[in-house]
Amino acid sequence: MIYVTGERLLPHHVRAAYFDRRWRGFDPTQVRDHLDRVADELERLSRDLVTTRTEAERVRQALRQRQRQRQSQHRACRLRDPDAPPGGWPR
Repeated sequence: MIYVTGERLLPHHVRAAYFDRRWRGFDPTQVRDHLDRVADELERLSRDLVTTRTEAERVRQALRQRQRQRQSQHRACRLRDPDAPPGGWPR
């Protein structure tokens, strides 16, 4: 079996796994079936991770935009006419 070092384990690594045959070893069909299940789960988790990262970036951008809006509103409050009556409403 070839071990990939320094890389993340990806579904195609699991699917391409090769084991030497030994006398009285594991049933190759059972090993392949199990590796297919592991690869399917790894693939699902990889997709979920991409979806989660995309959603997190969308939320971060929305928060940044909201923060800029609040800063803009706050700046507008501070730049109000100093001679205006208190309370912000003209009388």
